[in-house]
Amino acid sequence: MKKILIKGGTILSGGEQREADILLEGGKIVAIATEIATEGCKIIDATGQYVSAGFIDLHTHGGGGADFMDGRVEDYATALATHAKHGTTLLYPTTLSSTTESLHEAVAAYKKAKQASPKGAQMGGLHLEGPYFAYEMKGAQDPRYLRNPEAEEYLTLLDEADGAIARWSLAPELEGAAQMATELRKRGIVMAMGHTNATFEECEKAYEAGFTHMTHFFSCMSTITRRNAYRYAGVVEYGYYNDGVTCELIGDGIHVPQSLLKLMFKVKGAERIALCTDSMRGAGMPDGVYMLGSLAEGQEVVVEDGVAKLMDRSAFAGSVATMDRVVRTVWRLTELPLAEIVRSATQTPARIMGIAEKKGSIEVGKDADIVIFDKDVTILHTIIGGEVFYQK
Repeated sequence: MKKILIKGGTILSGGEQREADILLEGGKIVAIATEIATEGCKIIDATGQYVSAGFIDLHTHGGGGADFMDGRVEDYATALATHAKHGTTLLYPTTLSSTTESLHEAVAAYKKAKQASPKGAQMGGLHLEGPYFAYEMKGAQDPRYLRNPEAEEYLTLLDEADGAIARWSLAPELEGAAQMATELRKRGIVMAMGHTNATFEECEKAYEAGFTHMTHFFSCMSTITRRNAYRYAGVVEYGYYNDGVTCELIGDGIHVPQSLLKLMFKVKGAERIALCTDSMRGAGMPDGVYMLGSLAEGQEVVVEDGVAKLMDRSAFAGSVATMDRVVRTVWRLTELPLAEIVRSATQTPARIMGIAEKKGSIEVGKDADIVIFDKDVTILHTIIGGEVFYQK
């Protein structure tokens, strides 16, 4: 593995920016300084360009025409390569609500793909999105598969996964969710409130049980309601209120409009917001009709004008965004410093998933996962584990 010297770039890391060169060797960042000897190095001239830690996508279902629920190593390889070309160096393959059999197949497919180590973005573990969701907040989740947590089902799945599951999104108000939370917490799995109709008070109990994250904030979650003239706060209000809760935002500029993006960054700050794509197989592909979920059990959705929707246009169906588009869009819409937006795509998701000691910022000793991009956030280089995967 050759030494790589990145020269002349503007480093965006930890919400700040500075000018320095970066030396990569042995898959790690080994030096950051204004002058580093070039002998024996492959030199990348980043003059006039930005350099940041690789983007981390906590929530993606696929891309490049492939879905992680398809269950084949080649589908994983396609999606991982697609996202790496757009600056993602680490992602968490995400499932959809489905049959018990399909969930077991998804776990087996992930483990097989992990062992095969296809080129492209690295994988940090599975994110199970569902099937334990509130029917009223189903969104694009197939209602045929929504159900309450049953210990026999999730315990068998957890045992089979043997550590492969990094995060589970579920509605904490469902019967059986509290018992499930105890098990997930014991196994160190990140718990997220998602597709939930919980009240503020139910969120408080969920937080105490270990639910520290919120899945695609604003999308498919309760807000203020009135019952017999009285107002009741919901999940959105609890997300604003509790500084200990982190929130995930789909940054395509469509799921969350400019006004709400500005509000969230003012209320929560980049240190508590993780940008994600929630992308489906249409990411990086032209408009058309695609299958959301597996080819065998998924449902058709339409992608038009760069937006994925259910066929009846009643709801969004994931996104077709990539992380470079997310960073670019949120930066322009919020008008915040680019370093702050990059923090929400790197350091914050790394901290949420408990891997900040290795990834998410440019510091000596951390993994050499680096992206270099121009003033329009067009990806010029993606470096994963100290090796150049993509060069424009």
